[in-house]
Amino acid sequence: MSVQERDVLAALATVIDPELHVDVVKAGMIKDLKVDGNNVSLKVELTTPACPMKDKIQKDTEAALKDVPGIGEFKINWGAKVRAAPMGASKDTLLPGVKNVVLVGAGKGGVGKSTVAVNLACALAKHGAQVGLLDADFYGPSIPIMTGIRKKPVSRDGKSLEPLEAHGIKVMSIGFLIEPDQALVWRGPMLHGALMQLVRDVNWGELDYLVLDLPPGTGDVALSISQQVRSAGAVLVTTPQDIALADVVRAKQMFDKVHVPVLGIIENMSQFLCPHCGKGTHIFDTGGGKKAADLMEITFLGELPLDLKVRQGGDQGTPVVVGHPDSAEAKRFMEVAQVVAGRISQENAAASRPVVAAAS
Repeated sequence: MSVQERDVLAALATVIDPELHVDVVKAGMIKDLKVDGNNVSLKVELTTPACPMKDKIQKDTEAALKDVPGIGEFKINWGAKVRAAPMGASKDTLLPGVKNVVLVGAGKGGVGKSTVAVNLACALAKHGAQVGLLDADFYGPSIPIMTGIRKKPVSRDGKSLEPLEAHGIKVMSIGFLIEPDQALVWRGPMLHGALMQLVRDVNWGELDYLVLDLPPGTGDVALSISQQVRSAGAVLVTTPQDIALADVVRAKQMFDKVHVPVLGIIENMSQFLCPHCGKGTHIFDTGGGKKAADLMEITFLGELPLDLKVRQGGDQGTPVVVGHPDSAEAKRFMEVAQVVAGRISQENAAASRPVVAAAS
């Protein structure tokens, strides 16, 4: 007796995506289903190539197919297609080809926000996504140094700038357009205009994620980008010390006011790792990021150590994710990128669900 397609789909409907909390059939993740007698082939299309739950979904899918009556051999092909934020950047005239804008912010400077932004972008790219990185920190544009890019962008059509590329990502920064020793003494309106030009007049092309490195605090640039560009969410960076945690709470409040979902908190410089013995020392206290995340009821995205390789990578223009991919620090960034990508998929799925009106 041949296997029926409806029986295969019924079995697959028991497989629940642990993050989206919906079955893989309803989520539209089952593609190219073919039944040939007792043999079955199909493709499972994940919502991101950085899916942190792939192993779980794969195990459950294989178990479900084995339970289909009469099934012989089955073949599962795996792929990924990043979904766009509903009514988000994909429909925004400023960024027509960008599916998800990810804001990286901090309540104060000196917490390693730019280091996190560049390594997060590179990590997402290494997972297989199409990624861009926009340096919106106008007063301290450090992305040119951190990516090792020394060129200036060009315009092919005289209207838009072509982003520069390094380490598998597209990059743009105000630092490419000014002299290295030039200070930007600009007021709010000038900053806003320049920022919108970098967003609007750059040929980003098709991107799964555009990571925006915001300036620290809750000033004009952070507010402008939050209000003008629809984003998938924000990642907050902090250190464990109390003063940084107090400021990150204010950053969270700003994003709440402009209706930008906060994807979670990253605790950077969680401990210093000695390059000689490998022993960790908690210089800035410990556990503060997790406590802040619990207090604000948002996701704790993970801890990142203060390590010599991370600092050297930033100074030399080769992020640790690229320069030392097998290091513990790089693996931490890769894991954080997976959690961030998963949270974006969650937010997008939640935003796309129809709102059910309460009965009167």
